[in-house]
Amino acid sequence: MPSSSENRYLKLEVLTLSIVINGKNLRVPSDSIPAGIYVSIYIGWRRTWQSAIKVLSSDRSVVWGDSVTLSSHASPAYVVLPASSVEIRASYEADRMLGGGEIIGKLQMSWDGLLNHGDELYSLSFPPVQGVRPSLTLKATIVHTCDDQNGTLSDYLVDSKITQDTDAGHAELAKYVTRKRVSHLNRAIQYFQSVLDQCPVSHPDRATAPTNLAWAHLKGCSRNDLQDIDATTSLFRDALALRSQRHPDHFLSLYKLTQALTWRYGEKGTAADIREATQVYHELLPLCPEGTYLRDIVIDECNKLPTDASDEGIHLRRVILELYPLGHQLRPRALYKLAGAVQTRFIQCGSIDDIDETIQLHREVIFLCPEGHADRDYYLNKLAVSLLFRFDHQGKPNDFDEAISLHEEALRLCPVGHKYREISLDNLGVSLITRFNTRGDIDDISQAVSLYREALTLHPPLHPSHKTTLNNLALALKTRYEKLDVSEDLNEAIDRFRESLHLTRLDYPRRYMFLLNLSSALCSRFKQTQKNEDVEEAVALCQESLASLFPLHSDRYFSYMRLQEAYLSRYQILHNPADLSLAIENFRLASGHPTQGFLERIKEAIDWARQAEVYQHESALEACQMCFELFDSHVMMRSSIISRREAATAFDGARSLPIDGTSCAIRRDNLRRAVELMEQGRGQQWSLASRLRTPLEDLQSMSPELARKFLHLGKHLSDAQGSAASTDRSDADRAATEYRRLTREWEAVVAEIRGLPAFSRFLLPPLYEDLQVVARQGPVIILVASQYSWSAIIIPTSGDPYHVPLPSVTLIVLSRIIWDEIMLPIVNVLEHVLKVERRSRIWLCPTAAFTSIPLHAANPFLTKPDRSKEPCLEDLYICSYTPTLSALVRSRKLMKKRVPPSFVAIGQGQPGAGKGKELLAVDSELELVHKLVPATVNRTAISGDAATRAGALEALQENTWVHLACHGKQDRRQPYDSHFVMKDKHLTLLDIMERDIPHAEFAFLSACHTAVGDEETPDEVIHLAAGLQFSGFKSVIGTLWEVDDAVAKHVVEAFYQYMFRDGVMDCTKAAWALNCATHSVETKVPLEQRMVFVHIVSSRICSLHCLSILNEFFTQLLLGEMRQEAGTALVPVTGFKPWENTTSLSFLARLTAARGPQTTSKSFSATSKSSVFHHEVLLAPFCLNQLPVLIDAVRGGKPDTGLE
Repeated sequence: MPSSSENRYLKLEVLTLSIVINGKNLRVPSDSIPAGIYVSIYIGWRRTWQSAIKVLSSDRSVVWGDSVTLSSHASPAYVVLPASSVEIRASYEADRMLGGGEIIGKLQMSWDGLLNHGDELYSLSFPPVQGVRPSLTLKATIVHTCDDQNGTLSDYLVDSKITQDTDAGHAELAKYVTRKRVSHLNRAIQYFQSVLDQCPVSHPDRATAPTNLAWAHLKGCSRNDLQDIDATTSLFRDALALRSQRHPDHFLSLYKLTQALTWRYGEKGTAADIREATQVYHELLPLCPEGTYLRDIVIDECNKLPTDASDEGIHLRRVILELYPLGHQLRPRALYKLAGAVQTRFIQCGSIDDIDETIQLHREVIFLCPEGHADRDYYLNKLAVSLLFRFDHQGKPNDFDEAISLHEEALRLCPVGHKYREISLDNLGVSLITRFNTRGDIDDISQAVSLYREALTLHPPLHPSHKTTLNNLALALKTRYEKLDVSEDLNEAIDRFRESLHLTRLDYPRRYMFLLNLSSALCSRFKQTQKNEDVEEAVALCQESLASLFPLHSDRYFSYMRLQEAYLSRYQILHNPADLSLAIENFRLASGHPTQGFLERIKEAIDWARQAEVYQHESALEACQMCFELFDSHVMMRSSIISRREAATAFDGARSLPIDGTSCAIRRDNLRRAVELMEQGRGQQWSLASRLRTPLEDLQSMSPELARKFLHLGKHLSDAQGSAASTDRSDADRAATEYRRLTREWEAVVAEIRGLPAFSRFLLPPLYEDLQVVARQGPVIILVASQYSWSAIIIPTSGDPYHVPLPSVTLIVLSRIIWDEIMLPIVNVLEHVLKVERRSRIWLCPTAAFTSIPLHAANPFLTKPDRSKEPCLEDLYICSYTPTLSALVRSRKLMKKRVPPSFVAIGQGQPGAGKGKELLAVDSELELVHKLVPATVNRTAISGDAATRAGALEALQENTWVHLACHGKQDRRQPYDSHFVMKDKHLTLLDIMERDIPHAEFAFLSACHTAVGDEETPDEVIHLAAGLQFSGFKSVIGTLWEVDDAVAKHVVEAFYQYMFRDGVMDCTKAAWALNCATHSVETKVPLEQRMVFVHIVSSRICSLHCLSILNEFFTQLLLGEMRQEAGTALVPVTGFKPWENTTSLSFLARLTAARGPQTTSKSFSATSKSSVFHHEVLLAPFCLNQLPVLIDAVRGGKPDTGLE
């Protein structure tokens, strides 16, 4: 660097410098987003150098590295060079600039000062901007010096009226932003408008001028100093139209349009604005270079966007999430925002996949915000809310329990004084209301009211959440009113609902829920006061809510539901048939609304069926059909067999629905439909599971590819059922989502199959014509025990079914009454109408209460004049049972597939500590069975240490005949956990069901509790024996209660002797062989041990042998009791009628009392008529598995209630 003075005083000196400039902490006073930043150096008043426009990096810094030519044009010669200055400016154009942009900083400096620092870094500190002091670091080196008499300025340094007005506009706008004076805004707008007026359509700055004007307008709108947001948006659109996709400033026009659209959405709530903004951001993001300040701003603005549940909005959230990898501090916020968008789509459209994904996203947020994180309480609440949404949609208890726990944890993290305490109070209150509605604990609803009152003190009238807390408090009060019937609660609820609705803007997205809540409260008051204005307003509010929701919005369901509630309430008071019709129509709309979850729709459909029955409306059958279809879809989507049972037992009134629907069809003389409804509604657990194992021979002939797809997906679905049982909730959620995906693919294949000729009814509920094939070998009698009527339907070999009305009585255990009241009317139709020959086969299909009645034991107990007995049911016909007609159809189809038999005996007499007592006779029983099996058959045995869970499963799959001797346990709370005790692990019912053994034929279960069903769903017949049949076994011998292994060996021996008497392995002889065996061991085996064994065909007890045993049991006990009390040896006499004897009544009273305090039987009484006693004997509900207790009680023994 020259140091002599003559080098500093040059005539028309031109200096060529190499300058490197770094800028840091660069902020724009007007808070606008620039296209870039540039630096200008002035010598005197003239701008002699301007850097290139550089884009700010993420840390608000920028680096220039230009070679700069600085010229001084001093005159006259040898005068001192004038002072210099440096300006930092923001440019709002990346290409052609209009004006100088906005000044970020300006600093005076001497020419000497610029040159004296040479190669050293030279820091320039500027006055602060928005509280932050920007800075520049310079390093200048003189390259050469020369005389240049002809130096001139470039074109862009020439000022004009347009550039002056533009610069003045930017300066005034910066003053408006920093000083907040409207006068500055007005002057800025005037300047920018002047520029626009000076730029005709063909002017090169035509796009820039409206952009500047629109930006000033937007700033004014954002501070409520201007109102015309529509005109502002139009200006931005005009500018964008003039900047094509290749224009350097296209991305800036896109960005500014998003700002206008977002602001207008916030003001007007127009969904189209936020969706357009989302689309623009999609286009904008790829145009923002990585690592630039603009990219960070755009991403941040995307995160600030209001929730957009459109596909575009959610996709944008996913794109943003990808920009924040694991470990990025902003990833939790991006996850939370995506979760909010997906959850909103769930609320609108009802897709369970969306709420599952929402929960997964919230779980990741919680993982990234461990204990001590400032926002953990907030995110805990969000996860809990999502779990409650899923609980409302699917009814999974685990979701509900976890949500309560999370809300409680969040409240603990928000002590009094915490800024988010009121949010936790509100959310926990919602959970408590839900728990109260589910479990009915009054403490929950009272606590919810208290929580909301506290939250209301934290949300004063001007607080944005005041209206929501008012609404929630009102909801809690109304809920408590419905429980306690306190009028003050209802009246306060209505006042609070009105207040919250008054505070809700017309464009508030969830205003419809406020309308519906007030409507429901008014409807409740109408029922109490019968004031017509209340119900009129309730109807109007519901109609207003409907008008605000698009047709497929999931919450239209609640509008329909509240409308039916209002119309039905008014019908109940005023009895106008039009109101009933309107109520039914809204029942139909609510239960059929496709985007609402199955849980709510099923509840509504059940209520519809009930109300239609009560008011004798013609839609009752339609309602039942809707229930079955919804229930089937709901249960089919459950990802495990156990969760399907949970779903099956979750609805009040659902258990009796198949029978009530059947009764309804019978009373409307539609017997074919009655048969179809009964079949569709019963045995659903087995029907659903068997869909994946449907025989496909015909389909394979018609379309091998579709058959292959069906089998492939069926296998994957079966595998997914097991994986969905994970204890890790995140894993379970993912497995459930995958299961539903597979189910949808499977349903698509099924739909394709139904398009084939002759397959239109593939896997659909069978029609009467399909079901009647079961009667080819003999009539099938369906016994219907409904709360509305008792009936029997007889399906003949051909033609229409027959109806036999039955009296509605309590459950009966005496054979005479079973005969007189139930079976005799049926026998009359069989003999005199259908002309069914005696000793023919008939099948009984009992339902509901009839499943506990020993129908096969019906006996008149009468003697003819020739002293011969009147024939009983067993004498007239050979009876079998079936739970459903479809089960019988499947069983007969499988019987056609026979393979060479193989026999395995599995025994475990030493299960180990804690698994049951040692069974000493098991090994000898296995040896006995081995000797009795025909020598021509392949025979194996597994026992001791080899009898493990895996070994038993392998043996079941590899053999057609199985004998199993071990401990058995029926789990009454969760029947799928019922099990056989093996050496290592239990062999559960679920294990058995997961195996498909199509060639299996027969199983003898010499174990306890293998044929005892589920008390909660008796029609489903869920027990170990049924599980073996589902896996493929056509015929099974099971047990009703504990079996003594030493005594039972006699029954086993006799059974196999009869079974293999001719050396042939034929499982169809099992019922006959068991009947013969139990009679042959009468002197060796006690009565209760002979009764323990039952034969099951198609998942139902087929107790041919029980007929004589039950008759013998009751007769012996009655006569024995009479002998004891009379002190003499009574013998049976002609016409002996135990039900017409005071001694027998004494016994029956004791028999009933033995059942304990749950008994609800009628008391026994006698009325004397000419010295002849007449008694009506009606007993309480009776279960076969209680017989041992009853026997011991009658004999004076002490029943062991802890038996396995």
